[in-house]
Amino acid sequence: MKNFFKFLLSRVFIINIIASVGLAVLVFGLTYKWLDGYTRHGTSISVPDLRGMVAADLDEFLMYKSLRYKVTDSTIYSLDKPPGTIIEQEPRPSEKVKEGRTIYVTITRSTPPGVKVPDLLDNSLRQAELILKSYGLVVGELIYKPDLAKNAVLAMQVNGTELEPGDEVTKGTVIDLVLGDGFGNTKVPVPDLFNLTLDEAMFVIRASSLNIGNLAFDNSVLDSSKARVYRQFPELGESSVINQGEAIDLFLTQSEKVILLHSQDEINSDQDEE
Repeated sequence: MKNFFKFLLSRVFIINIIASVGLAVLVFGLTYKWLDGYTRHGTSISVPDLRGMVAADLDEFLMYKSLRYKVTDSTIYSLDKPPGTIIEQEPRPSEKVKEGRTIYVTITRSTPPGVKVPDLLDNSLRQAELILKSYGLVVGELIYKPDLAKNAVLAMQVNGTELEPGDEVTKGTVIDLVLGDGFGNTKVPVPDLFNLTLDEAMFVIRASSLNIGNLAFDNSVLDSSKARVYRQFPELGESSVINQGEAIDLFLTQSEKVILLHSQDEINSDQDEE
């Protein structure tokens, strides 16, 4: 036992212990440094914002930033963005990652998907515009045809070919709308509204399937309900006819002199025609 303790205190043993500890420290330090370099510990870069870029430009752009990319989805089609436009990415912009990291991007597809044409018949223009937009379709030319239903959709066309509800077209297709002009083809005689009160004239106009246009009151009118028609446009004539749905402008007065004056003008006009 005495010799064992003597060996522990010997110079040879102490030198060996120091050498072993030094070697262990050296090996640990070299291993840590190698791992630090291999994993790039403490070295990170900020992820750039790729949204809005076209995927074809990414190879060169990311090469200088020591990053890579991979497309994960291309099923989304957008009318507002060119094909191959990046709309999402992971990791998100400004996140810190190591060099060589792969960024996964979602891009817009190059070919539009098919959609079925919605039933727009008898819908108003405003409703038709909203429906087409929700289907990813575009309103094209507005073609008006005689019909009493103003701005109601009568038909749908693409390049002059009429579409039926349920027909399939590609998303983004421009749809022309055939609309009613609010007049129609039916002709009706111009009613005689002279000397009628406003309420009486409005009743006759509506009964004739016509609309009330502009109302012009002269300075004598203090109470519109007592005003009477002294002039109208279109004017009355032997063969005066207009389309159903058209408007008649009324000129009104409370002056008996104005009524009498225009009444005399009408008599003279009738005599001249005879």
